[in-house]
Amino acid sequence: MKRHITTGILIAFVAVAIVSISYAQSTGEKMPKMSTQGKMGSKMLLTKSAVDLRMAMRKLWEDHITYTRNYIISALADLEDAAKVAERLLKNQDDIGDAIKPIYGPDAGKKLAALLRDHILIAADIVKAAKSGDNNGVTAGQKKWHENADEIAAFLSGANPNWPKKVLVDMLYKHLDYTTTEVVSRLKKDWAADIEAYDKGHEHMLMFADALTDGIVKQFPEKFKK
Repeated sequence: MKRHITTGILIAFVAVAIVSISYAQSTGEKMPKMSTQGKMGSKMLLTKSAVDLRMAMRKLWEDHITYTRNYIISALADLEDAAKVAERLLKNQDDIGDAIKPIYGPDAGKKLAALLRDHILIAADIVKAAKSGDNNGVTAGQKKWHENADEIAAFLSGANPNWPKKVLVDMLYKHLDYTTTEVVSRLKKDWAADIEAYDKGHEHMLMFADALTDGIVKQFPEKFKK
């Protein structure tokens, strides 16, 4: 394992981090709310079934952010558990897909799981390229990663009119930015920046989970009356 990445790698990653900072300054880290018109603006129903869905969705996406971090740590340090952590992380994508099957059907669940698996596999390739100093690999991986985020946003917005594509794209890109900053910071051994990126990314992912829950409850209010 190479202990240092090239200047080109750092530039590629830092460029993404700068985009993240600019986005945060221009929009702030506020959760999109649902409006009465079905767009991202009011409060969701607080019935037991709605709250149960929110907690379940939060757990799934919290696992996503947590096991992603665990994988970054293990892969960059060549720890023996890297493969098992990757296995658990991929299972989480299947779990998220399974969670929407009762609402959108089995095909939709499989499609979402497949897109999320691609999201993880691309991330793993980026980590591998960064660790080995492969600048071209990092650049290509970042491009594929953002294209995959566009696909996820398009799929979700197509399933639910309460999930505007642009809002989802912005939130998914933000997730990529925070994850990128974690990788960069660990490679530079900037532990404080690494921890800060994870903390912010964790909070952001819970916001994303809540936005998905709000959209589902808004789309199918009859399912969440009690």
